[in-house]
Amino acid sequence: MAAGSWTITVVGGGLAGCEAAWQAAEMGVPVVLHEMRPHRMTPAHLSGRLAELVCSNSLGSDQPDRAGGLLKEELRRLGSMVLACADACRVPAGGALAVDRDRFAAAVTENVKGHPGIRLVRSEVEAVPEGPAIIATGPLTSRTLADAITHLTGQEHLHFFDAIAPIVGADSVDMSVAFRASRYGRGGPDYVNCPMSEVEYRTFVEALVAADRIPLRDFELQDARFFEGCLPVEVLASRGADALAFGPLRPVGLTDPRTGRRPYAVVQLRQENILGSAYNMVGFQTNLRYGEQKRVFGLIPGLARAEFVRLGEMHRNTFIRSPLLLDPCGGFRGRPDLFFAGQITGIEGYVGSIASGWVAGVNLARRIQGQPAAVPPRETMVGSLYHYVSHADPDTFQPMKATFGLLPPLEGPKVRKKQVRRRAQANRALAAIETFADDVFGSHSQDHTPTNHPNT
Repeated sequence: MAAGSWTITVVGGGLAGCEAAWQAAEMGVPVVLHEMRPHRMTPAHLSGRLAELVCSNSLGSDQPDRAGGLLKEELRRLGSMVLACADACRVPAGGALAVDRDRFAAAVTENVKGHPGIRLVRSEVEAVPEGPAIIATGPLTSRTLADAITHLTGQEHLHFFDAIAPIVGADSVDMSVAFRASRYGRGGPDYVNCPMSEVEYRTFVEALVAADRIPLRDFELQDARFFEGCLPVEVLASRGADALAFGPLRPVGLTDPRTGRRPYAVVQLRQENILGSAYNMVGFQTNLRYGEQKRVFGLIPGLARAEFVRLGEMHRNTFIRSPLLLDPCGGFRGRPDLFFAGQITGIEGYVGSIASGWVAGVNLARRIQGQPAAVPPRETMVGSLYHYVSHADPDTFQPMKATFGLLPPLEGPKVRKKQVRRRAQANRALAAIETFADDVFGSHSQDHTPTNHPNT
């Protein structure tokens, strides 16, 4: 594509769309960012702000020897605007990066609206745009646009179901039962923990499995699949009596100060906002009816009189069969000026969406400017995610979060200790991302710092 007076159309004002718009604009290519909210809302969003987080306020681990933490550090070194906003709006969460979601969305919105190279348009896009474009409509792509994408790709679009967890008012938690602590003391007393004895746990699980769920509609049942990384708590509980005790309710690294012992199970509450007035129920994504949520979750010690700021719910997520359709930079194989980014590609999770927006925005701008593709190194987490979505078996393709299993093995003798191996993989990835960043920014006479500094 020859350089010229091109403007990039970005469809979707979520994490991926905002990052893509920002990066392309930083490279000197004008951007028009379309977001249909608040004129047309989705089943999960509550406002018209850009980059609104709907499932959780946590972006996952911030430790460099964890997959999510490594991906974050790579993005910091690549100058991600959205991650810079997250860092500036963080709330206590032990070793994780959690944010005050209202302040985070406000910061991203202000940055995008204030960038001289980005024009924000509040309108629904119902067809695949002509000319240079990035589709970053996320897991809640509107039916009309999803049908247009299906027509473009020639493939029936796929979907799975994703759920969000309830939020409780901090003042309604019984702190004579619950206690503050992080696992193994990491990060200080950042979580509120509701400890369970074995009897309390068994009673809770029995009620949870038997509770009434919201039924799926007929057209949804045709291909109903849950994403394994975000299973409804009742679905996980139905897999076995101790599935929760070894999953989101695992008690490791915690001691109940009332007994001096480790609980049989524990429900953790993570701070939702900077004020500390609301807490998210960690791992409690659910599709139970609202009345059932109040009844069953009230069985949790410390939550008998809990007031729910928001109840959990489930929604359908849409994603394309990327291995058949996308190149290693998210470009559509049948149209060099069209890119996809975000969870619609099958790159799952908040931070994965940010990373995919960075890759799409940078590479479409480079393509317009006659530059070669900037393919993230395979040794990096962002590079491995893109390798997965462009090379996986299309018949068994499922969304994927960052995981060390995606990275290529280390050279030399096998490192048996997992922590040592991961640390070595992380060091290799960060060295590779530094070289990659120097190549990308150097080709545009930039350094790692955006010319329009994020307002954080």
